[in-house]
Amino acid sequence: MWLSYLQPWRYAPEKPPQSAEPLPRSVSEKWAAFIQENLLMYTKLFVGFLNRALRTDLVSPKNALMVFRVAKVFAQPNLAEMILKGEQLFLEPELVIPHRQHRLFMTPTLGGSFLSSWPATITDASFKVKSHVYSLEGQDFQYKQMFGTEVRNLVLKLAQLICQAQQTAKSISDHSAETMASQSFFSWFRFTPSEMNGSYTGNDLDEIGQDSIKKTDEYLEKALEYLCQIFKLNEAQLTQMMMKCGTAQDENGKKQLPDCIESEDGLILTPLGRYQIINGLRRFEVQYQGDTELQPIRSYENATLVRLLFRLSSVLNERFADQMDVLCSREDFVGRLCRYHLTNPHLIQKIRYSPVVKDGTSQNWGPRISLRFLASYRTLISLLMIYFIASWFYIGPVGCTFIILIGYFLYAVIMTFFCEGWKPHEH
Repeated sequence: MWLSYLQPWRYAPEKPPQSAEPLPRSVSEKWAAFIQENLLMYTKLFVGFLNRALRTDLVSPKNALMVFRVAKVFAQPNLAEMILKGEQLFLEPELVIPHRQHRLFMTPTLGGSFLSSWPATITDASFKVKSHVYSLEGQDFQYKQMFGTEVRNLVLKLAQLICQAQQTAKSISDHSAETMASQSFFSWFRFTPSEMNGSYTGNDLDEIGQDSIKKTDEYLEKALEYLCQIFKLNEAQLTQMMMKCGTAQDENGKKQLPDCIESEDGLILTPLGRYQIINGLRRFEVQYQGDTELQPIRSYENATLVRLLFRLSSVLNERFADQMDVLCSREDFVGRLCRYHLTNPHLIQKIRYSPVVKDGTSQNWGPRISLRFLASYRTLISLLMIYFIASWFYIGPVGCTFIILIGYFLYAVIMTFFCEGWKPHEH
């Protein structure tokens, strides 16, 4: 409704001039009076729209289309010039008329003339604009210029957000393509590599679709072009913003952390950081930092097996805790082998530096047995495939199990030799 009210010439019985190439329809000068008498409909509502657009998720196709339509309307040839002229008429200082002196008897030094009527014409146009503004907003209204410095800064900020939204849409498109290419047989069992490391790298915007992402990029690109036409934005400024958006990703292609400030309690999000998280521009790498045995059951794990194996591991750890401590405290090869497979120094380090777990270092994180990996569907499928292949060679379940244990022992010996030198074990 607002955009329709701003364009009465669309509904006027006017025939556009015939031309070989379709050119953008220029706003006729006869509509200047309408624009001046409805100045706030163009300027104040546009500023309100800008403030709203700065808080909108521009990656959404509907929101991108909204910004595109508004920018397209205001980018019509000659419209911005008419709005600027209306603002100049409103900001024109009123003529100071001496007391008890009629405008008919104004001297030329005060702007009047007996032979010319142009001062009265300008004064009447300015009076109409001011009466329109003051009748709607009151005499104490502080007018904010649409083409002033403050609004121009808002437009530059919107242009920067458009660039960031384009980068986000591109990253979502690339992520969706990689996800489709990396699907495998194990996706039938509802687990992916991102689930294996306990983190979620997806985005709610992944469901948009490639066609919608392409439309979003087109809308944002045209909207940015129209904003440049309306406010005569400098190409150097736009190039600098594009470079900032392009360098928002580090060398590994991962996004930087949201905008934060450091305090005694840790990192605190700024308003810009909140906007970046809400719109998916940046995010924190959220990972589980507690006891791996107590982490939530994953979608790629069997819940019953997780609980049963946890109870079995707890019984074994309680019964053989002293013996495992003695073995891990040895300095020979047996001690190194036990330390590599029965301790998790990375877990101790994570909990020690975690701002959430305050008393994690006071808990007992000594050597222990963990059988939770046997509850993973991938492990179970791998074991079934090994037993199935072994049956082709007439190897029974007992013999196959013995071969698996021997193979794991050899793997453990090799990993102990190669990793003991650099792995920072702590006791």
